[in-house]
Formats: sequence, C-alpha cells, structure tokens
Amino acid sequence: MNCCICGPVKNCAPYLNKVFDNIEKIGSLFDDYKIVLYYDKSNDNTLQILKEYQQKNPKLEFYVNKNPISAFRTHNIAIARNFSLNYVRQNISTYPFFIMMDFDDVNCKEVNVETLRKYLKREDWDGLSFNTKPKYYDIWGLSIYPYCFSYNHFENNVKNYNIIQDYVTQLLNKLPPEDLLPCISSFNGFSLYRTNKFLNTYYDGRIRLDLIPSQNLTAHKIAAKSKVIYKKYITVDGRYEDCEHRAFHIQARQNSGARIMISPDVLFY
Repeated sequence: MNCCICGPVKNCAPYLNKVFDNIEKIGSLFDDYKIVLYYDKSNDNTLQILKEYQQKNPKLEFYVNKNPISAFRTHNIAIARNFSLNYVRQNISTYPFFIMMDFDDVNCKEVNVETLRKYLKREDWDGLSFNTKPKYYDIWGLSIYPYCFSYNHFENNVKNYNIIQDYVTQLLNKLPPEDLLPCISSFNGFSLYRTNKFLNTYYDGRIRLDLIPSQNLTAHKIAAKSKVIYKKYITVDGRYEDCEHRAFHIQARQNSGARIMISPDVLFY
C-alpha cells in the first residue's frame, strides 16, 4: 500500500522542515511513499529548503514552474495541484492513495499518525479531510448543504463565514462515535484520497456554477439571504475566482460517485 503526498509550495520556508517531519511520520504508515510538489517563485528560501531536503530524502520530487503565472491566485493553485494529480494518475498502479496538503502553519503542528492509521483501515470514504481546533477553519473550500457554493459570492461574506463555520463545527461535534460527516467539498488543509475515485476530475479555480445543481444554488441563496455576487476582495477576486477544491470534489462525486467525508477527529494538534 503506497501513497503519493502532493501539494503546491510558495513562500513556505518557515514551515517546511516541520511539515516534512510530519510527512515522514505519515509516510511510515505506508509500504512506500513519494512526495510530489509544485514550486512557484517565492520571496523566501523555499526553493533552497526543497533542494536541501531532497538531498536528505530522495523520495521528494519537485517541479519548478518557469511559466508565467495568472493574476488569479486560485488559478495558479489549481495548476499546481493538477500537476501533482496528473503524476498520481500516471502512476495509479503504484499509488492507490494520495494526499493533497498545504505546506503552511496548519500542517506544521504535531501530527497524530494513529488517527490516520485508523481511517486507512476503513472503507466508508473516498476523500477524507479532518477537523481542526478550536473550529473547522477552511470554509473557502467547504460545500455542505445548504451552503453549496462559496461564502465569498454572497453579501456579508464575513458574517456568512462565521455562520457556516459554526454550522459545520456543530455538525461535527454532534456526530455519533465513529461516524463521518458527508459533504459536497472539504479540504481543511489536508485530505486523503483513494486514487481510483479521482480519475475523472481536476482542480479548477474558476467559478464553475455549471457544476452546481440549480436547487443547491437556490438553497444557498435562501440560507445566505442574498443573491449571488461577484466582488473583488483583497485576497481573492470573486469576479473570476472560486476555491479550486470545489470543482475537484463536485466532479469526482458526479463522475465517479466519490464519497467526500469529514472526520470529527483532529489530525494536527
């Protein structure tokens, strides 16, 4: 049982060494593992750390992007994630599992490998993300009924962020022991996947309303008490961007019947 551990890296220098320590612990759960990363030009010494770690651990491969980047952050991240995803697909016979993760402060906490070991023995998920403390934080990548689209595409986005965060946190806290929370899309900085359920999907940082059933979009409008809006914010341009995970998970559900789940357990603490 092998796993490919994937992700984009840009301006990650303060976190990389600890994240790599965690990856080695995670990798010990598998017969073998590989790390495939996509590097975009950074303002720190991320690239140097990657080179140094590769000397220590030849399981790391990374691609240095030399192509022009988009003006839109989610479009660039989608390209990076798709690079690693394509590698996994090309080597599906070797990697029945893959992990997509961020290389930032969320994943440089201590990892509980026993939690991951427990879920690797279970068959009731195809894509699995985990809870975080004090609350589930990644509302940008989350779609869970009736909040089926992006909170940034409705009025009062900060208020709606808090409402959705409290909603999913309460659902996770109320789960019966050992149950998982089904959803439409979830990431939360780290997700584990069964490769064979993600062969007919891709990451897309564009706005993909064509993937969202009209009744789901209507449900979100009612819950948010707002029409859909397209607004430019400081960190994201809602006129052209959505979280890249949403399209990835929705297409996997629609095309392959993938079961996207959230565990109430905290993986990094």
